[in-house]
Amino acid sequence: MPESVHRPAWLASLVATTASVLGAERHPPAPYQVGRSVVMAPHGMVATSQPLAAQVGLDVLRQGGNAIDAAIAANAAIGLTEPMSCGIGGDLFALVWDAKTQKLYGLDASGRSPYRATRQWFRERGYAEIPETGPLSWSVPGCVDGWEQLRQRFGTWSFERLLAPAIRYAEEGFPVTEVIAGHWQAAEDALHRYPDAAKTYLIDGRAPRPGDVFRNPYLAASYREIARGGRDAFYKGRLAQEIVAYSDKVGGLFSLKDFADHASRWVEPVSTTYRGYQVWELPPPGQGIAALQMLNILEAYDLKAMGPTSADYWHLFLEAKKLAYADRARYYADPEFGPVPTAELISKRYAEARRRLIRPDKALTDVPAGDPKLGRGDTIYLCVVDKDRNCVSLIQSNYYGFGSGHVAGNTGFALQNRGTLFALSDTHPNRLEPHKRPFHTIIPAMVTRDGKPWLVYGVMGGDMQPQGHVQVLCNLIDFGMNIQQAGEAPRLQHFGSATPTGQPGSPDGGTVAAETGIPPEVIKELERRGHRVVTGQRNGGGFQGILIDPKTNMLHGGSEYRKDGCAVGY
Repeated sequence: MPESVHRPAWLASLVATTASVLGAERHPPAPYQVGRSVVMAPHGMVATSQPLAAQVGLDVLRQGGNAIDAAIAANAAIGLTEPMSCGIGGDLFALVWDAKTQKLYGLDASGRSPYRATRQWFRERGYAEIPETGPLSWSVPGCVDGWEQLRQRFGTWSFERLLAPAIRYAEEGFPVTEVIAGHWQAAEDALHRYPDAAKTYLIDGRAPRPGDVFRNPYLAASYREIARGGRDAFYKGRLAQEIVAYSDKVGGLFSLKDFADHASRWVEPVSTTYRGYQVWELPPPGQGIAALQMLNILEAYDLKAMGPTSADYWHLFLEAKKLAYADRARYYADPEFGPVPTAELISKRYAEARRRLIRPDKALTDVPAGDPKLGRGDTIYLCVVDKDRNCVSLIQSNYYGFGSGHVAGNTGFALQNRGTLFALSDTHPNRLEPHKRPFHTIIPAMVTRDGKPWLVYGVMGGDMQPQGHVQVLCNLIDFGMNIQQAGEAPRLQHFGSATPTGQPGSPDGGTVAAETGIPPEVIKELERRGHRVVTGQRNGGGFQGILIDPKTNMLHGGSEYRKDGCAVGY
Protein backbone atom coordinates (compact mmCIF):
# COMPACT_ATOMS: atom_id res chain seq x y z
CA MET A 1 0.00 0.00 0.00
CA PRO A 2 1.49 3.42 -0.90
CA GLU A 3 2.66 5.46 2.07
CA SER A 4 0.44 8.36 1.00
CA VAL A 5 -2.55 6.35 2.22
CA HIS A 6 -1.28 6.74 5.80
CA ARG A 7 -0.41 10.45 5.54
CA PRO A 8 -2.45 13.60 5.05
CA ALA A 9 -2.60 14.30 1.35
CA TRP A 10 -0.72 17.60 1.65
CA LEU A 11 2.17 15.93 3.48
CA ALA A 12 2.31 13.01 1.06
CA SER A 13 2.59 15.44 -1.81
CA LEU A 14 5.39 17.38 -0.15
CA VAL A 15 7.28 14.18 0.66
CA ALA A 16 6.87 12.91 -2.88
CA THR A 17 8.03 16.19 -4.38
CA THR A 18 11.06 16.36 -2.09
CA ALA A 19 11.98 12.73 -2.72
CA SER A 20 11.85 13.25 -6.46
CA VAL A 21 14.64 15.83 -6.37
CA LEU A 22 17.05 14.23 -3.91
CA GLY A 23 20.46 14.62 -5.37
CA ALA A 24 19.20 17.32 -7.70
CA GLU A 25 19.38 20.31 -5.35
CA ARG A 26 21.28 23.45 -6.25
CA HIS A 27 21.83 26.28 -3.79
CA PRO A 28 19.57 29.21 -4.69
CA PRO A 29 20.94 32.71 -5.19
CA ALA A 30 20.47 35.23 -2.40
CA PRO A 31 16.73 36.01 -2.01
CA TYR A 32 15.45 38.33 -4.72
CA GLN A 33 18.86 38.37 -6.36
CA VAL A 34 19.80 36.44 -9.49
CA GLY A 35 22.30 33.73 -10.24
CA ARG A 36 22.86 34.85 -13.82
CA SER A 37 22.24 37.77 -16.14
CA VAL A 38 19.32 38.20 -18.50
CA VAL A 39 20.23 36.75 -21.92
CA MET A 40 19.67 39.32 -24.66
CA ALA A 41 19.74 38.88 -28.45
CA PRO A 42 18.39 40.63 -31.56
CA HIS A 43 17.36 37.81 -33.89
CA GLY A 44 16.14 34.60 -32.27
CA MET A 45 16.08 32.87 -28.91
CA VAL A 46 15.35 29.48 -27.32
CA ALA A 47 14.89 28.72 -23.62
CA THR A 48 14.68 25.18 -22.28
CA SER A 49 15.55 23.21 -19.14
CA GLN A 50 18.45 21.35 -20.83
CA PRO A 51 21.36 23.15 -22.55
CA LEU A 52 21.90 20.78 -25.48
CA ALA A 53 18.21 20.96 -26.38
CA ALA A 54 18.37 24.75 -26.30
CA GLN A 55 21.37 24.67 -28.63
CA VAL A 56 19.57 22.29 -31.00
CA GLY A 57 16.72 24.78 -31.27
CA LEU A 58 19.10 27.69 -31.76
CA ASP A 59 20.94 25.82 -34.54
CA VAL A 60 17.61 25.42 -36.34
CA LEU A 61 17.01 29.16 -36.15
CA ARG A 62 20.53 29.92 -37.38
CA GLN A 63 20.04 27.57 -40.33
CA GLY A 64 16.85 29.31 -41.46
CA GLY A 65 14.18 27.31 -39.67
CA ASN A 66 11.41 29.18 -37.89
CA ALA A 67 10.28 29.10 -34.27
CA ILE A 68 7.98 26.14 -34.86
CA ASP A 69 10.76 24.08 -36.45
CA ALA A 70 13.09 24.96 -33.59
CA ALA A 71 10.52 24.02 -30.95
CA ILE A 72 9.95 20.56 -32.45
CA ALA A 73 13.67 19.86 -32.80
CA ALA A 74 14.36 21.04 -29.25
CA ASN A 75 11.48 18.95 -27.90
CA ALA A 76 12.84 15.85 -29.64
CA ALA A 77 16.25 16.52 -28.13
CA ILE A 78 14.96 17.09 -24.62
CA GLY A 79 12.90 13.90 -24.86
CA LEU A 80 16.27 12.18 -25.06
CA THR A 81 18.24 14.29 -22.61
CA GLU A 82 15.55 14.71 -19.88
CA PRO A 83 13.62 11.45 -20.35
CA MET A 84 11.99 11.29 -16.94
CA SER A 85 10.12 14.50 -17.66
CA CYS A 86 8.99 14.20 -21.25
CA GLY A 87 9.19 12.26 -24.50
CA ILE A 88 7.09 10.78 -27.26
CA GLY A 89 5.27 8.61 -24.72
CA GLY A 90 3.62 11.77 -23.33
CA ASP A 91 1.33 14.64 -24.31
CA LEU A 92 1.91 18.15 -25.66
CA PHE A 93 0.21 21.54 -25.55
CA ALA A 94 1.30 24.66 -27.42
CA LEU A 95 0.47 28.29 -28.09
CA VAL A 96 1.74 29.66 -31.40
CA TRP A 97 1.87 33.31 -32.43
CA ASP A 98 1.96 33.42 -36.22
CA ALA A 99 3.70 36.58 -37.40
CA LYS A 100 2.15 36.35 -40.85
CA THR A 101 -1.48 36.38 -39.72
CA GLN A 102 -0.78 38.27 -36.47
CA LYS A 103 -2.89 35.72 -34.64
CA LEU A 104 -2.52 33.35 -31.70
CA TYR A 105 -3.30 29.64 -32.14
CA GLY A 106 -3.76 26.90 -29.53
CA LEU A 107 -2.97 23.20 -29.88
CA ASP A 108 -4.27 20.47 -27.56
CA ALA A 109 -2.17 17.42 -28.40
CA SER A 110 -3.26 15.33 -25.45
CA GLY A 111 -4.26 11.70 -25.70
CA ARG A 112 -7.45 9.90 -24.81
CA SER A 113 -8.30 6.97 -22.60
CA PRO A 114 -8.45 3.49 -24.14
CA TYR A 115 -11.81 2.45 -25.57
CA ARG A 116 -11.83 -0.45 -23.12
CA ALA A 117 -11.33 1.81 -20.07
CA THR A 118 -14.66 2.14 -18.26
CA ARG A 119 -15.57 2.94 -14.67
CA GLN A 120 -17.37 -0.38 -14.45
CA TRP A 121 -14.19 -2.25 -15.49
CA PHE A 122 -12.27 -0.63 -12.63
CA ARG A 123 -15.07 -1.10 -10.08
CA GLU A 124 -15.44 -4.79 -10.92
CA ARG A 125 -11.78 -5.22 -10.07
CA GLY A 126 -11.98 -3.36 -6.78
CA TYR A 127 -10.38 -0.05 -7.70
CA ALA A 128 -11.50 3.02 -5.79
CA GLU A 129 -9.30 5.17 -8.02
CA ILE A 130 -7.07 4.66 -11.03
CA PRO A 131 -3.54 3.53 -10.09
CA GLU A 132 -0.90 6.25 -10.17
CA THR A 133 1.56 4.16 -12.21
CA GLY A 134 1.52 0.95 -14.23
CA PRO A 135 -0.40 -0.01 -17.38
CA LEU A 136 -3.82 1.06 -16.07
CA SER A 137 -2.62 4.67 -15.83
CA TRP A 138 -2.02 4.97 -19.58
CA SER A 139 -3.68 7.27 -22.05
CA VAL A 140 -2.65 7.46 -25.71
CA PRO A 141 0.53 9.55 -26.14
CA GLY A 142 -0.24 12.72 -28.09
CA CYS A 143 3.22 14.20 -28.60
CA VAL A 144 4.07 12.91 -32.08
CA ASP A 145 0.76 13.96 -33.58
CA GLY A 146 1.27 17.33 -31.92
CA TRP A 147 4.60 17.69 -33.71
CA GLU A 148 2.92 16.82 -36.99
CA GLN A 149 0.11 19.32 -36.49
CA LEU A 150 2.59 22.09 -35.68
CA ARG A 151 4.85 21.16 -38.58
CA GLN A 152 2.08 20.93 -41.17
CA ARG A 153 0.43 24.20 -40.20
CA PHE A 154 3.41 26.42 -39.44
CA GLY A 155 6.68 24.55 -39.95
CA THR A 156 9.10 24.59 -42.86
CA TRP A 157 11.37 21.59 -42.21
CA SER A 158 10.86 17.85 -42.74
CA PHE A 159 10.74 15.39 -39.87
CA GLU A 160 13.96 13.87 -41.17
CA ARG A 161 15.77 17.17 -40.72
CA LEU A 162 14.07 18.08 -37.43
CA LEU A 163 14.91 14.79 -35.72
CA ALA A 164 18.48 14.45 -37.01
CA PRO A 165 20.21 16.23 -34.07
CA ALA A 166 18.37 14.15 -31.46
CA ILE A 167 19.12 10.95 -33.36
CA ARG A 168 22.81 11.85 -33.45
CA TYR A 169 22.93 12.50 -29.70
CA ALA A 170 20.97 9.29 -29.02
CA GLU A 171 23.46 7.21 -30.98
CA GLU A 172 26.71 8.98 -30.07
CA GLY A 173 25.81 9.82 -26.48
CA PHE A 174 25.68 12.99 -24.40
CA PRO A 175 26.76 13.95 -20.85
CA VAL A 176 23.94 13.90 -18.31
CA THR A 177 23.52 17.23 -16.52
CA GLU A 178 23.35 17.71 -12.74
CA VAL A 179 19.70 18.31 -11.87
CA ILE A 180 18.51 15.75 -14.42
CA ALA A 181 20.93 13.18 -12.98
CA GLY A 182 19.39 13.75 -9.55
CA HIS A 183 15.89 13.06 -10.86
CA TRP A 184 17.21 9.97 -12.68
CA GLN A 185 18.77 8.60 -9.50
CA ALA A 186 15.52 9.18 -7.59
CA ALA A 187 13.80 6.88 -10.11
CA GLU A 188 16.49 4.16 -10.11
CA ASP A 189 14.59 1.66 -7.96
CA ALA A 190 11.41 2.10 -10.01
CA LEU A 191 13.29 1.55 -13.28
CA HIS A 192 14.65 -1.75 -11.92
CA ARG A 193 11.11 -3.13 -11.64
CA TYR A 194 10.59 -3.55 -15.37
CA PRO A 195 13.24 -5.13 -17.64
CA ASP A 196 12.52 -2.96 -20.68
CA ALA A 197 12.74 0.24 -18.62
CA ALA A 198 15.96 -0.95 -16.99
CA LYS A 199 17.70 -1.84 -20.24
CA THR A 200 16.68 1.50 -21.75
CA TYR A 201 17.51 3.88 -18.91
CA LEU A 202 20.11 2.25 -16.63
CA ILE A 203 23.84 1.98 -17.31
CA ASP A 204 25.29 -1.22 -15.85
CA GLY A 205 22.27 -1.44 -13.57
CA ARG A 206 22.34 2.10 -12.22
CA ALA A 207 21.09 5.55 -13.15
CA PRO A 208 23.67 7.83 -14.77
CA ARG A 209 25.51 10.29 -12.54
CA PRO A 210 26.36 13.86 -13.54
CA GLY A 211 28.74 13.79 -16.47
CA ASP A 212 28.08 10.14 -17.36
CA VAL A 213 27.57 9.58 -21.09
CA PHE A 214 24.14 8.18 -21.91
CA ARG A 215 23.05 6.62 -25.19
CA ASN A 216 19.60 5.46 -26.25
CA PRO A 217 19.83 3.47 -29.50
CA TYR A 218 16.22 2.29 -29.06
CA LEU A 219 14.93 5.87 -29.14
CA ALA A 220 17.20 6.64 -32.09
CA ALA A 221 15.54 3.80 -34.02
CA SER A 222 12.06 5.07 -33.10
CA TYR A 223 12.96 8.60 -34.17
CA ARG A 224 14.29 7.25 -37.48
CA GLU A 225 10.95 5.52 -38.12
CA ILE A 226 9.09 8.78 -37.44
CA ALA A 227 11.56 10.68 -39.65
CA ARG A 228 10.75 8.30 -42.53
CA GLY A 229 7.07 7.64 -41.97
CA GLY A 230 5.79 10.71 -40.12
CA ARG A 231 3.15 10.52 -37.42
CA ASP A 232 1.63 7.37 -38.95
CA ALA A 233 4.81 5.50 -38.09
CA PHE A 234 3.86 6.06 -34.47
CA TYR A 235 0.07 5.63 -34.56
CA LYS A 236 -0.37 3.05 -37.31
CA GLY A 237 3.02 1.38 -37.67
CA ARG A 238 5.47 -0.75 -35.74
CA LEU A 239 5.56 1.52 -32.71
CA ALA A 240 1.82 1.28 -32.09
CA GLN A 241 1.97 -2.46 -32.62
CA GLU A 242 4.80 -2.87 -30.14
CA ILE A 243 3.06 -0.74 -27.52
CA VAL A 244 -0.22 -2.66 -27.86
CA ALA A 245 1.58 -6.03 -27.75
CA TYR A 246 3.33 -4.92 -24.57
CA SER A 247 0.01 -3.68 -23.16
CA ASP A 248 -1.53 -7.11 -23.72
CA LYS A 249 1.46 -8.71 -22.00
CA VAL A 250 1.31 -6.58 -18.83
CA GLY A 251 -2.45 -6.16 -18.41
CA GLY A 252 -3.06 -2.81 -20.05
CA LEU A 253 -6.16 -1.77 -21.98
CA PHE A 254 -4.64 -0.39 -25.20
CA SER A 255 -5.83 -1.51 -28.63
CA LEU A 256 -4.59 -0.62 -32.11
CA LYS A 257 -7.84 1.31 -32.61
CA ASP A 258 -6.90 3.64 -29.73
CA PHE A 259 -3.82 4.71 -31.68
CA ALA A 260 -5.36 4.72 -35.16
CA ASP A 261 -8.19 6.99 -33.97
CA HIS A 262 -5.98 9.48 -32.14
CA ALA A 263 -6.09 13.11 -33.28
CA SER A 264 -4.97 16.41 -31.79
CA ARG A 265 -7.27 19.43 -31.91
CA TRP A 266 -6.72 23.11 -32.55
CA VAL A 267 -8.49 25.20 -29.93
CA GLU A 268 -9.15 28.89 -29.37
CA PRO A 269 -6.89 30.28 -26.65
CA VAL A 270 -8.66 32.12 -23.83
CA SER A 271 -7.52 35.23 -21.98
CA THR A 272 -8.08 37.89 -19.40
CA THR A 273 -6.58 41.33 -18.97
CA TYR A 274 -4.26 42.17 -16.10
CA ARG A 275 -3.23 45.80 -15.68
CA GLY A 276 -3.28 46.43 -19.42
CA TYR A 277 -1.70 43.14 -20.47
CA GLN A 278 -3.60 40.32 -22.20
CA VAL A 279 -2.72 36.98 -20.58
CA TRP A 280 -3.39 33.90 -22.72
CA GLU A 281 -3.90 30.27 -21.70
CA LEU A 282 -5.49 27.18 -23.24
CA PRO A 283 -9.01 26.16 -22.20
CA PRO A 284 -9.82 22.92 -20.32
CA PRO A 285 -9.15 20.05 -20.00
CA GLY A 286 -5.99 21.89 -18.88
CA GLN A 287 -5.77 24.03 -15.75
CA GLY A 288 -4.58 27.23 -17.44
CA ILE A 289 -7.74 29.17 -16.67
CA ALA A 290 -6.96 28.82 -12.95
CA ALA A 291 -4.15 31.32 -13.53
CA LEU A 292 -6.60 33.68 -15.23
CA GLN A 293 -9.06 33.36 -12.36
CA MET A 294 -6.34 34.14 -9.82
CA LEU A 295 -5.18 37.20 -11.76
CA ASN A 296 -8.75 38.51 -11.99
CA ILE A 297 -9.10 38.27 -8.22
CA LEU A 298 -5.72 39.90 -7.53
CA GLU A 299 -6.15 42.77 -9.99
CA ALA A 300 -8.31 44.75 -7.57
CA TYR A 301 -5.48 45.02 -5.04
CA ASP A 302 -2.49 47.38 -5.12
CA LEU A 303 0.15 44.66 -5.05
CA LYS A 304 2.89 47.06 -6.13
CA ALA A 305 2.42 49.08 -2.96
CA MET A 306 2.50 45.91 -0.87
CA GLY A 307 5.74 44.63 -2.41
CA PRO A 308 6.96 41.06 -3.09
CA THR A 309 8.13 40.46 0.48
CA SER A 310 4.93 41.44 2.28
CA ALA A 311 2.58 39.10 4.13
CA ASP A 312 -0.37 41.04 2.66
CA TYR A 313 0.62 40.10 -0.90
CA TRP A 314 1.23 36.46 -0.12
CA HIS A 315 -1.99 36.17 1.88
CA LEU A 316 -4.04 37.51 -1.04
CA PHE A 317 -2.20 35.23 -3.46
CA LEU A 318 -2.93 32.15 -1.35
CA GLU A 319 -6.61 33.02 -0.92
CA ALA A 320 -7.02 33.64 -4.66
CA LYS A 321 -5.41 30.27 -5.34
CA LYS A 322 -7.82 28.46 -2.99
CA LEU A 323 -10.84 30.03 -4.66
CA ALA A 324 -9.68 29.27 -8.20
CA TYR A 325 -8.73 25.69 -7.36
CA ALA A 326 -12.12 25.03 -5.78
CA ASP A 327 -13.60 25.79 -9.20
CA ARG A 328 -10.89 23.72 -10.88
CA ALA A 329 -11.97 20.70 -8.85
CA ARG A 330 -15.60 21.15 -9.79
CA TYR A 331 -15.60 22.19 -13.44
CA TYR A 332 -12.38 21.41 -15.36
CA ALA A 333 -12.78 18.44 -17.72
CA ASP A 334 -12.82 17.47 -21.41
CA PRO A 335 -15.31 19.90 -23.02
CA GLU A 336 -16.17 17.35 -25.70
CA PHE A 337 -17.94 15.29 -23.02
CA GLY A 338 -19.86 18.09 -21.36
CA PRO A 339 -20.00 21.88 -21.16
CA VAL A 340 -17.33 23.71 -19.16
CA PRO A 341 -18.32 27.28 -18.12
CA THR A 342 -14.95 28.72 -19.14
CA ALA A 343 -16.17 32.18 -20.12
CA GLU A 344 -18.04 32.59 -16.86
CA LEU A 345 -15.15 31.34 -14.73
CA ILE A 346 -12.66 33.82 -16.21
CA SER A 347 -15.00 36.81 -16.23
CA LYS A 348 -14.30 39.93 -14.16
CA ARG A 349 -17.81 39.84 -12.74
CA TYR A 350 -17.32 36.33 -11.38
CA ALA A 351 -13.96 37.35 -9.88
CA GLU A 352 -15.65 40.21 -8.07
CA ALA A 353 -18.10 37.83 -6.45
CA ARG A 354 -15.36 35.39 -5.44
CA ARG A 355 -13.20 38.21 -4.08
CA ARG A 356 -15.84 39.02 -1.48
CA LEU A 357 -15.02 35.73 0.26
CA ILE A 358 -11.48 36.86 1.08
CA ARG A 359 -10.79 38.17 4.58
CA PRO A 360 -7.62 40.28 4.83
CA ASP A 361 -6.80 39.06 8.34
CA LYS A 362 -7.78 35.39 8.26
CA ALA A 363 -7.06 32.42 5.98
CA LEU A 364 -9.96 30.57 4.42
CA THR A 365 -10.33 27.09 5.89
CA ASP A 366 -13.57 25.93 4.34
CA VAL A 367 -12.28 25.71 0.78
CA PRO A 368 -12.09 22.09 -0.08
CA ALA A 369 -6.64 18.71 0.56
CA GLY A 370 -5.15 18.07 -2.47
CA ASP A 371 -4.47 14.76 -4.11
CA PRO A 372 -0.76 14.00 -3.97
CA LYS A 373 -0.94 13.03 -7.65
CA LEU A 374 -1.17 16.70 -8.58
CA GLY A 375 2.02 17.72 -6.84
CA ARG A 376 4.35 15.36 -8.65
CA GLY A 377 4.31 16.37 -12.28
CA ASP A 378 7.59 15.98 -14.19
CA THR A 379 7.40 18.16 -17.26
CA ILE A 380 9.49 20.24 -19.62
CA TYR A 381 8.64 23.68 -20.87
CA LEU A 382 10.36 25.44 -23.76
CA CYS A 383 9.81 28.64 -25.67
CA VAL A 384 11.14 30.00 -28.96
CA VAL A 385 10.99 33.35 -30.73
CA ASP A 386 12.46 33.74 -34.22
CA LYS A 387 13.68 36.68 -36.35
CA ASP A 388 10.17 37.32 -37.70
CA ARG A 389 8.78 37.20 -34.15
CA ASN A 390 6.91 33.96 -34.60
CA CYS A 391 6.53 32.68 -31.03
CA VAL A 392 6.04 29.19 -29.61
CA SER A 393 5.11 28.38 -26.02
CA LEU A 394 5.31 24.58 -25.70
CA ILE A 395 4.93 22.23 -22.78
CA GLN A 396 5.39 18.46 -22.92
CA SER A 397 5.24 15.83 -20.22
CA ASN A 398 5.14 12.23 -19.04
CA TYR A 399 3.37 13.45 -15.86
CA TYR A 400 5.30 11.51 -13.12
CA GLY A 401 9.02 10.94 -13.51
CA PHE A 402 9.25 8.33 -16.29
CA GLY A 403 5.45 8.41 -16.42
CA SER A 404 3.90 5.06 -15.72
CA GLY A 405 7.34 3.53 -15.19
CA HIS A 406 6.92 1.30 -18.26
CA VAL A 407 8.84 1.20 -21.52
CA ALA A 408 7.25 -0.94 -24.23
CA GLY A 409 9.82 -3.38 -25.58
CA ASN A 410 12.48 -1.73 -27.74
CA THR A 411 10.68 1.58 -28.29
CA GLY A 412 13.13 3.58 -26.15
CA PHE A 413 10.69 5.89 -24.32
CA ALA A 414 8.52 5.80 -21.20
CA LEU A 415 4.74 5.73 -21.46
CA GLN A 416 2.91 8.48 -19.58
CA ASN A 417 0.50 7.99 -16.68
CA ARG A 418 -1.97 10.81 -17.45
CA GLY A 419 -4.93 8.46 -17.15
CA THR A 420 -4.49 8.44 -13.38
CA LEU A 421 -6.06 11.92 -13.34
CA PHE A 422 -9.52 10.66 -14.25
CA ALA A 423 -12.16 10.42 -11.51
CA LEU A 424 -14.06 7.16 -11.03
CA SER A 425 -17.11 8.96 -9.66
CA ASP A 426 -20.19 8.62 -11.88
CA THR A 427 -21.13 12.29 -11.40
CA HIS A 428 -17.81 14.14 -11.67
CA PRO A 429 -17.29 16.03 -14.98
CA ASN A 430 -13.78 14.56 -15.17
CA ARG A 431 -15.07 11.00 -14.76
CA LEU A 432 -13.41 8.23 -16.77
CA GLU A 433 -15.13 7.42 -20.04
CA PRO A 434 -13.81 5.58 -23.11
CA HIS A 435 -11.84 7.69 -25.61
CA LYS A 436 -11.85 10.79 -23.38
CA ARG A 437 -9.11 13.27 -22.49
CA PRO A 438 -8.30 13.50 -18.76
CA PHE A 439 -7.87 16.69 -16.78
CA HIS A 440 -4.38 18.05 -17.53
CA THR A 441 -1.88 19.96 -15.42
CA ILE A 442 0.51 21.13 -18.17
CA ILE A 443 -0.14 24.66 -19.45
CA PRO A 444 1.80 26.91 -21.85
CA ALA A 445 1.23 30.66 -21.61
CA MET A 446 1.76 33.88 -23.53
CA VAL A 447 1.16 37.57 -22.81
CA THR A 448 0.39 40.22 -25.43
CA ARG A 449 0.36 43.99 -25.14
CA ASP A 450 -1.20 46.32 -27.69
CA GLY A 451 -1.93 43.28 -29.85
CA LYS A 452 1.70 42.10 -30.03
CA PRO A 453 3.55 39.33 -28.18
CA TRP A 454 5.27 40.62 -25.05
CA LEU A 455 6.07 37.47 -23.05
CA VAL A 456 6.34 33.78 -23.97
CA TYR A 457 6.64 31.74 -20.78
CA GLY A 458 5.73 28.78 -18.62
CA VAL A 459 6.45 27.23 -15.21
CA MET A 460 6.42 23.44 -15.06
CA GLY A 461 5.52 21.45 -11.97
CA GLY A 462 2.13 19.73 -11.71
CA ASP A 463 -0.21 21.50 -9.31
CA MET A 464 2.25 24.40 -9.06
CA GLN A 465 1.87 25.58 -12.63
CA PRO A 466 -0.97 28.13 -12.37
CA GLN A 467 0.51 29.30 -9.07
CA GLY A 468 3.88 29.75 -10.79
CA HIS A 469 2.34 31.57 -13.76
CA VAL A 470 0.73 34.11 -11.46
CA GLN A 471 3.81 34.62 -9.27
CA VAL A 472 6.06 35.23 -12.29
CA LEU A 473 3.59 37.73 -13.81
CA CYS A 474 3.21 39.62 -10.53
CA ASN A 475 7.00 39.75 -10.26
CA LEU A 476 7.23 41.26 -13.75
CA ILE A 477 4.19 43.53 -13.88
CA ASP A 478 3.59 44.54 -10.26
CA PHE A 479 7.09 44.41 -8.81
CA GLY A 480 9.17 45.49 -11.81
CA MET A 481 11.59 42.57 -11.84
CA ASN A 482 13.46 41.59 -14.99
CA ILE A 483 12.74 38.24 -16.57
CA GLN A 484 15.57 36.44 -14.79
CA GLN A 485 14.66 37.87 -11.38
CA ALA A 486 10.99 37.03 -11.93
CA GLY A 487 11.80 33.36 -12.39
CA GLU A 488 14.35 33.03 -9.60
CA ALA A 489 12.46 34.86 -6.85
CA PRO A 490 11.42 32.62 -3.91
CA ARG A 491 8.01 30.99 -4.31
CA LEU A 492 5.15 29.78 -2.19
CA GLN A 493 3.06 26.76 -3.11
CA HIS A 494 -0.29 25.94 -1.55
CA PHE A 495 -1.36 22.33 -1.09
CA GLY A 496 -4.79 21.32 0.07
CA SER A 497 -7.35 22.17 -2.59
CA ALA A 498 -9.89 19.65 -3.82
CA THR A 499 -8.87 17.96 -7.05
CA PRO A 500 -10.48 17.06 -10.39
CA THR A 501 -10.00 13.37 -9.52
CA GLY A 502 -12.75 13.70 -6.91
CA GLN A 503 -10.47 13.94 -3.87
CA PRO A 504 -11.87 16.33 -1.23
CA GLY A 505 -10.12 19.42 -0.01
CA SER A 506 -8.46 19.82 3.37
CA PRO A 507 -10.97 21.03 5.98
CA ASP A 508 -8.28 23.13 7.67
CA GLY A 509 -7.30 25.12 4.60
CA GLY A 510 -4.29 23.08 3.54
CA THR A 511 -0.59 23.85 3.83
CA VAL A 512 1.80 26.41 2.36
CA ALA A 513 5.29 25.34 1.29
CA ALA A 514 7.70 28.29 1.53
CA GLU A 515 11.02 28.29 -0.27
CA THR A 516 14.20 29.52 1.36
CA GLY A 517 14.24 33.28 0.95
CA ILE A 518 10.71 34.05 2.07
CA PRO A 519 11.36 36.36 5.07
CA PRO A 520 10.76 34.78 8.50
CA GLU A 521 8.56 37.69 9.54
CA VAL A 522 6.31 37.02 6.52
CA ILE A 523 6.00 33.37 7.48
CA LYS A 524 5.20 34.30 11.06
CA GLU A 525 2.49 36.72 9.96
CA LEU A 526 0.96 34.21 7.55
CA GLU A 527 0.79 31.71 10.39
CA ARG A 528 -0.87 34.33 12.59
CA ARG A 529 -3.57 34.70 9.93
CA GLY A 530 -4.22 30.97 9.98
CA HIS A 531 -1.96 29.59 7.23
CA ARG A 532 -0.01 26.44 8.04
CA VAL A 533 3.52 26.93 6.62
CA VAL A 534 6.27 24.41 5.93
CA THR A 535 9.66 26.00 5.30
CA GLY A 536 12.75 25.03 3.34
CA GLN A 537 10.87 23.40 0.48
CA ARG A 538 11.84 23.48 -3.19
CA ASN A 539 8.69 24.42 -5.09
CA GLY A 540 7.77 24.06 -8.73
CA GLY A 541 10.88 24.75 -10.76
CA GLY A 542 11.37 25.06 -14.46
CA PHE A 543 10.49 28.60 -15.46
CA GLN A 544 11.60 29.55 -18.96
CA GLY A 545 10.67 32.84 -20.57
CA ILE A 546 11.39 35.15 -23.48
CA LEU A 547 10.29 38.78 -23.28
CA ILE A 548 10.13 40.96 -26.39
CA ASP A 549 11.09 44.51 -25.44
CA PRO A 550 8.36 46.70 -27.00
CA LYS A 551 10.73 49.66 -27.30
CA THR A 552 13.69 47.94 -28.98
CA ASN A 553 12.18 44.68 -30.31
CA MET A 554 15.12 42.90 -28.65
CA LEU A 555 14.71 39.52 -26.96
CA HIS A 556 15.29 39.09 -23.22
CA GLY A 557 15.51 35.49 -21.99
CA GLY A 558 15.35 33.94 -18.53
CA SER A 559 15.94 30.39 -17.30
CA GLU A 560 15.89 29.75 -13.57
CA TYR A 561 18.40 28.06 -11.26
CA ARG A 562 16.03 25.22 -10.27
CA LYS A 563 16.80 23.40 -13.55
CA ASP A 564 19.84 22.71 -15.73
CA GLY A 565 18.63 24.84 -18.59
CA CYS A 566 19.43 28.13 -20.22
CA ALA A 567 18.23 30.74 -22.64
CA VAL A 568 20.37 31.10 -25.77
CA GLY A 569 20.10 33.61 -28.59
CA TYR A 570 21.83 35.04 -31.62
